Amino acid sequence: MAMPAESMDDSTAAYPPRSIYRDLIRRVAVSGTQIRSTLFSHSQSGHGGYSYSSNSGASNSYPSNNSGCSSANSALSAAAADFGTHELKTIASQMVSDGYTQRMVQAFEYGGDLDGAMENRFSELHVAPPEPALVDPVLESWFFELDLAWVLQIGQEHGSEWQLRIQDNSGSSLQDLVQRWIRGLTITVHSITELLSVRHEMTSVTQFGKASILKMLVFVDAIVPDFKPENLRTVLDLYICVRKAMENSKERPELLDLSLIPTLSAYVQILQGAVSSTMEKVKTRIEEDDDSWAIDIMQGGGEVHRNTRWIVDCIVSLDEAHLGGSLSDMVHYLKDLLLRKSKLCSDLSLRYLFLLNNLYFVAEKMNQCKPKYAWKFELGCENYKDRYLNVSWEHVVSCIPKPHVPGPLHYCWINTSSLVKFESAFHKMYQVQKFWKVPDPRLRYFLRIEITERVVSSYFDFLTEHPELAAHVRRTNNTPDVLEEMLGQLFEG
Repeated sequence: MAMPAESMDDSTAAYPPRSIYRDLIRRVAVSGTQIRSTLFSHSQSGHGGYSYSSNSGASNSYPSNNSGCSSANSALSAAAADFGTHELKTIASQMVSDGYTQRMVQAFEYGGDLDGAMENRFSELHVAPPEPALVDPVLESWFFELDLAWVLQIGQEHGSEWQLRIQDNSGSSLQDLVQRWIRGLTITVHSITELLSVRHEMTSVTQFGKASILKMLVFVDAIVPDFKPENLRTVLDLYICVRKAMENSKERPELLDLSLIPTLSAYVQILQGAVSSTMEKVKTRIEEDDDSWAIDIMQGGGEVHRNTRWIVDCIVSLDEAHLGGSLSDMVHYLKDLLLRKSKLCSDLSLRYLFLLNNLYFVAEKMNQCKPKYAWKFELGCENYKDRYLNVSWEHVVSCIPKPHVPGPLHYCWINTSSLVKFESAFHKMYQVQKFWKVPDPRLRYFLRIEITERVVSSYFDFLTEHPELAAHVRRTNNTPDVLEEMLGQLFEG
């Protein structure tokens, strides 16, 4: 990519090959990322002291925390959370070292036209060029190389009109346009800052940087009114980018025109307001259809709801954006939402399993990005786990009579009814819940263990005290080992 550096005084310097930087800029990923963690950290436990063998095999094996891709995932998360800044800064430095940015500044200062083939360039993008009277031709060249030529079309028309026209012509979504804009602003800030740090003639460089940034900010004015709930991640990316540009300017105010800092600060406030209004749209959409929640809970077997995952992604994104107030509001909203929507499920067992799955998922995420919120969801996990176990399996265990109750009538009752009643209750509950879903492997493991300890250990103790019933148990194929193996198949969905 490197090109010979040329002097700022060389007014006849040849224009570099078209798109030499644009193709590199386009490859940089700039959107934020989400973070994954775990809640439980228990070591593997036994079966509560009872001595029968376990034949459940891999289905009930303890899930390992050691993932071969964990370090790679951490590296990818760190790179994405950086919003491509490192890569874009490297490209910006190359543009300076190649002399490209210097030629742009010089031409802008003297009103020169670096390229007589601008119409061809915009033709390549399938968009109409801006009015020459409205846009400096040097900015046309600069924006083209930044992959932002379409920004120059934004004039008096705002909002959906120009968005639809650009999207129809270029095939780009709003998210794609925002990502291209983020790359362009980041390149501009870093290239101008670097150029100023090694030069004494700051006025022309500052004027070029200011003109470029102000032209870019028109894009923010145009799209803010049109954000939809699904655009929350997009508006957060935009907010983070402008905030970083403002912070960079404040760190070295001697390098950028001081008048630009209040402008960037104002746009940070505008975008923060856009985040808040978009979040309200998110809540409105989520609240709209109670029937779909009830159907989803039933058909999904109590697993983590898609809206839970989406809101948690929003929370993690708010954390990346350092929007603490909005993050706290969204955390409390999600907790209240799950409790309200769970009541739409008439089956108490499924309702409590749904709450357990969803609160566990949220606690897992919060434990990584915002631990101070995690404990509330962890307490909820313990609460609804106990409720689920009591509602689902306690009545199964209650079919087993207490040991050491004397009397021939009781002994006779045991022989004739207790095993039948227990086996019927167990198989009925098992068939109902066999295809319910616990998506997290660690939670699924510990839940199976607790059910096994409650149900099978009591059953085993009962059979130990009444060995005369062992033959009946073997004939019906309802031995403790068989029941344990069955429980080891629960919650796969």
